[in-house]
Amino acid sequence: MNYIDTKYISLISPRLRNFTKKSDYLWNFSCPYCGDSQKNRKKARGFVYRTKSDLFYKCHNCAYGTTLSKLIEFVDNNLHKEYVMERYKEGQTSTGRGGKGQGQSISAPKFNFKAPVFKKKKDFENLVSFAELDVNHPAVEFLEQRKLPQKTWNDIYFCPKFFEFTNKLVPNKFKSLDGDHPRMIIPFRKEDGTVFAYQGRAFGNEPQKYITIILDSKYPKIFGMDRVIPSHTINIVEGPFDSLFLPNCVAVAQSDLRVPQFKDKAVLIPDNEPRNKEVCKQISKFIDDGYNVVIWPKGVESKDINEMVLSGMSVLDILNVIHSNTHRGLHARTVFNNWKRI
Repeated sequence: MNYIDTKYISLISPRLRNFTKKSDYLWNFSCPYCGDSQKNRKKARGFVYRTKSDLFYKCHNCAYGTTLSKLIEFVDNNLHKEYVMERYKEGQTSTGRGGKGQGQSISAPKFNFKAPVFKKKKDFENLVSFAELDVNHPAVEFLEQRKLPQKTWNDIYFCPKFFEFTNKLVPNKFKSLDGDHPRMIIPFRKEDGTVFAYQGRAFGNEPQKYITIILDSKYPKIFGMDRVIPSHTINIVEGPFDSLFLPNCVAVAQSDLRVPQFKDKAVLIPDNEPRNKEVCKQISKFIDDGYNVVIWPKGVESKDINEMVLSGMSVLDILNVIHSNTHRGLHARTVFNNWKRI
């Protein structure tokens, strides 16, 4: 850590609610990721702290943790660019043991990195990701309309003939190729990135909007395991698309959101359907089993996360609502009984 770090903490401080300096190397403020609390705006459970010679960020509400650099980037991307450049310049002119004196220029480091070689996943060697499709491709319009984050397009694929493609991986899965049609391929990956299942999402009015193909039945059907951080709070939703909008989020592709291995860290986020008997039945089970569960407030009309984004809510707005409406135990039961409409 050096004076540049403390300088930029001061520069972002006006953007951080309830900011205060607790000691020389400890700063406290309301978490910019989860918002801390909608009900009590004085809540401040985010901390920047020192470990050895570096500064890190940690929220004791949502359990999110990251580096100071990433925090600055999240709060103000332009300021982060200045921070990176200033740190780089400092590295050129700083005083070090046995090094150059202050003000003396040190030659810029020479990097000799080998060009990375990306291997296409064997399972999808004949498919093109949406990130590689021409911007005028009709399938691209679908993702743009859903406002799916473009950083996720690299691992969503366009499949022109879904039945034919699937039969190559699972022989005779489809007895006939009649009516074959294009679909979007959404891969389910293990922690090491290996594909164990995938969903084919229809573009049109096909009888089945989603078709799930299992390649390894021994593995639990959870989407996002290659991205999740088990030590942090884990958001669990039903749809893979919804999971791509939220941090540290997985999807289970079914209305039962319970994942026993994540119970202590899980926040279950069911669809906002108080008149849906199946959804209400599942929420009742979540509460009985002692899970943290989101009961959507009356002001939210959208059915799921993607619809909330399409309605104009930002991800931060959605996270604020989630954290302010996460309940457990008897209190969850009371809120749920007032919410359901069946």
